[in-house]
Amino acid sequence: MLFGQEHVTRYIETDGEEGHDWQGTTVAILTTKGRKSGRPRSTPLIYQPYGDAYLVVASKGGADEHPLWYRNLEAEPEVEFQIKGDRFKAHARTATPEERPDMWRTMTATWPAYDEYATKTDREIPIVVIERV
Repeated sequence: MLFGQEHVTRYIETDGEEGHDWQGTTVAILTTKGRKSGRPRSTPLIYQPYGDAYLVVASKGGADEHPLWYRNLEAEPEVEFQIKGDRFKAHARTATPEERPDMWRTMTATWPAYDEYATKTDREIPIVVIERV
């Protein structure tokens, strides 16, 4: 099973032939700019299409702090997103309170563990909307 940097490497090398389909769901690669280093940081994330956008969840397995990739995009919302061989520039933003309930249902339908993760932390787990630019 692919995980972490190996997942990123195999996904990029094979244009998602290895790594897009993962444990019954789909994965994309999100590349953010490191808020301290300024270097690109790529992370494999479960995603779902949502209208003209894509959704990812900043769950970190229910940890009490946001994942580093989310903190990076808070500092610099211009990102790169890759779905299979399609790499594109995008703008990332946190879902609004009005958008969030339907988006949460969309994401828990593809990865039910998000509901469990939400019980492990007092923070509201952000849903990130990725919009192609």
